[in-house]
Amino acid sequence: MLQKRAAAETRLVSSMKRRKFLTSVAVVTAGVFAAPKAFSITNKINKRIITMAKFELPQLPYAYDALEPYMDKLTMEIHHSKHHAAYTANFNKALEDNKIEAASAEEVLKSISKYPAAVRNNGGGYVNHSFFWLSLSGAKSAPSAELLEAINASFGSLDEFKKLFSNAALTRFGSGWAWLVLSNGKLVITSTPNQDSPIMDVADVKGAPLLNLDVWEHAYYLKYQNRRAEFIENFWNVVNWAEVSKRFAEAK
Repeated sequence: MLQKRAAAETRLVSSMKRRKFLTSVAVVTAGVFAAPKAFSITNKINKRIITMAKFELPQLPYAYDALEPYMDKLTMEIHHSKHHAAYTANFNKALEDNKIEAASAEEVLKSISKYPAAVRNNGGGYVNHSFFWLSLSGAKSAPSAELLEAINASFGSLDEFKKLFSNAALTRFGSGWAWLVLSNGKLVITSTPNQDSPIMDVADVKGAPLLNLDVWEHAYYLKYQNRRAEFIENFWNVVNWAEVSKRFAEAK
């Protein structure tokens, strides 16, 4: 009788040990298979962060009030820190959503016909504004002799060029941009709708941008309301001709 009880207790202890062992194995096994999943999630998170930080909002090379009284501080601050920042974030998201890898934003725009509207609109907004800020300066400047010679050859005079460029900006229906570009070795004035750019493969006039002007209402409405013509006229007081001349020399 005692032998039977001892045998039963032995079996019970063995059974308990076996259950404990199997439980331990299950926990360890679950941990082994769970780890790669967690690691994979971490990788996805890290990849998202890297992608979202790929293109950053550029800092202005001057203070928000540096272009006053022609472009006011509040408009410049909202335009840069809100509008341009939104284009930057949305461009990064559109690239991520569409699994687009590119060495530069300009590279994406040059083959924009391959991509959906979100990439076109936000990529254009990101690049156009980045270019626009450098087209402006609170310091007085003038076109280089080389650029002035090309302007005179193409448009007759600097004043005539300003008139034609201003008209392109004024008559751009709705929102868009006016541009001076070097196209096939010649200076050309053009305009684009929305956030399109002359470097896009869908542009009517393609070329290397030298100067641009934003005529979206958010660029001027706080100060000028509906007086786009006045905004355009005052734009000439803050053109960074040193930068435009540099671009021309590099694009030739």
